[in-house]
Amino acid sequence: MTLRYRPAEPRDAAAWDAFVDTHPDATFFHRFAWGGILATGFGHRPHFLLAERDGQVCGVLPLMEVKTLLFGHALVSLPFAVYGGPLAADGEALQGLAEAALALQRRLGAPVCEFRARGGLDLDPQRFVTPEPLYFTFRKTLPEGEDDLLKAIPRKQRAVVRKAIERGLTSRIEHTVEPFFSLYAESVHHLGTPVFSRRYVRALLEGLGRDVEILTVRHEDRPVCAVLSFVFRDEILPYYAGGGPAARGVGGHDFMYWALMRRARERGLSGFDFGRSKAGTGAFDFKKNWGFAPAPLPYCFALAPGAAIPENNPLNPKYRAMIALWKRLPRPVVNRLGPAIIRGLG
Repeated sequence: MTLRYRPAEPRDAAAWDAFVDTHPDATFFHRFAWGGILATGFGHRPHFLLAERDGQVCGVLPLMEVKTLLFGHALVSLPFAVYGGPLAADGEALQGLAEAALALQRRLGAPVCEFRARGGLDLDPQRFVTPEPLYFTFRKTLPEGEDDLLKAIPRKQRAVVRKAIERGLTSRIEHTVEPFFSLYAESVHHLGTPVFSRRYVRALLEGLGRDVEILTVRHEDRPVCAVLSFVFRDEILPYYAGGGPAARGVGGHDFMYWALMRRARERGLSGFDFGRSKAGTGAFDFKKNWGFAPAPLPYCFALAPGAAIPENNPLNPKYRAMIALWKRLPRPVVNRLGPAIIRGLG
């Protein structure tokens, strides 16, 4: 039986997603719709690769070409995603997809090809470098029942959640860009990070349907924080969250994740993926305080001669001055400039 590798086309979407739905290592970010969403939201070019054996899909590799003046040129699976990389039915298909990616990297002249796999990939270490993990993911199974769900939260964090509940905070599910976008933009501005465009949020809501939802927390009927989450199989992944000083004053973020856990159980979802964080950051410690254990993410890279692994993250010392300046700029200015800058930081 002959293996064939080719670029995926729109007509392959159903077969692609059917393969993803049954693969044990698949994630939400392996869905075919991401190609169009990232193209619409950031202008990146999709290069999705398909492996077939006798006309049947036996492997997929979602790749996007990221090319910017500020942050260089790379082939990434996937930008703006915590997981990615090739999925294959067997070792032969995996190796073939990796070879196809290397050939594409050479043809495009991209110095870097990155696979953001959640687990290790059995690839040639001479061609794919796996550095010491920068990011860690946090996942666990949620207990059933509201009482057991609350008891599963470590004591100190549980006390914070109880206080937030006593303040009368409420939550509800919404399917509109606002107020989520404004709350998120305020939050990332405080961190010194550019914000993406409203167009990207609309593309998520329109392209991924009911598997994307926004939970908004209100205090005295005023929105104070919100989180946009993805649902895949039996797991929910809170992905973009934000809020301003009002949220911090009333424990809004703590209540928000508690409400999202309850919401997940109401939907029949048992898994909770707290996403990735860098070791040594406040987000990393926050997730540990909720009782989640960190697991390293073994991202791997294929580098052209002379190329280095990108360090486009806020922990890089060379960005400190830029981050400090960004925090001081007026919000209307950063909201206007942010989408042009962040497209190379995914």
